[in-house]
Amino acid sequence: MIRTFACVASALMWPIAALSHENVSHTFIVDDRTCITSNGVPNHEMGRFPNRANPNAFRAQNLKFCFPTNPQRADTITTGLMTVGVTLTGVPLRPYTAGYYDPNGRNGIGDNPASGWRQQAMHAPRRLGMDTQDAHVDRSGLYHYHAVSDIYAASTNGSHIGYAPDGFEIHYDPGNATSSWHLKPGTRPSPPYGVHDGQFEEDFEYRSGSGTLDECNGMDVDGTYTYFATDTYPYFPRCFKGTMSGQFMVRE
Repeated sequence: MIRTFACVASALMWPIAALSHENVSHTFIVDDRTCITSNGVPNHEMGRFPNRANPNAFRAQNLKFCFPTNPQRADTITTGLMTVGVTLTGVPLRPYTAGYYDPNGRNGIGDNPASGWRQQAMHAPRRLGMDTQDAHVDRSGLYHYHAVSDIYAASTNGSHIGYAPDGFEIHYDPGNATSSWHLKPGTRPSPPYGVHDGQFEEDFEYRSGSGTLDECNGMDVDGTYTYFATDTYPYFPRCFKGTMSGQFMVRE
């Protein structure tokens, strides 16, 4: 049963027709969870898809994101999620790639994870066909951000840009929130060898206290745990300290 609701961009309820190329999104509360529905279209102009580096065409979606309305800290940290958050406009935050170092793959990258070296998207975003907002389209036509969109962040009229799967807010405040993740010193101990230059996720390490944020890109703000997007790695939170509440993103 829907108890209360608040519009973000439209009064349409789930599911959405997924025909518009303008952002259509809606936020409402069902029992103890908040849900955002959208057609997956950003509130700003997208780059051209497909393009030379990305063969995928954009397709409007029926998306639904649900998370706890009153988030609570958990006893364990959750990792391994591909979708690490959602904007207030219903566009997913998905910083990871599906590519790994593979000497037999195109340009040394393939989908076999055996090497243990996962391609890091923001090392060379244009090689992945990203637009100027550090976003692109996957094989299903889903538009998603790998890092903060300057245009979107400016449109929020504040630092709050979205929500994590555990319900805690994601903010963007580059003047006060700084990452504690850094490039490792030295060289990689296995192929592809070479210095840790940021081409792969495993090139980075967490150094406690070197920035204002913890290993999940979060910190307490006025007594409330809050995640932050940053202009440097990891860009978005990659682990979560709150209690999860079922599947975060659903597509129909």
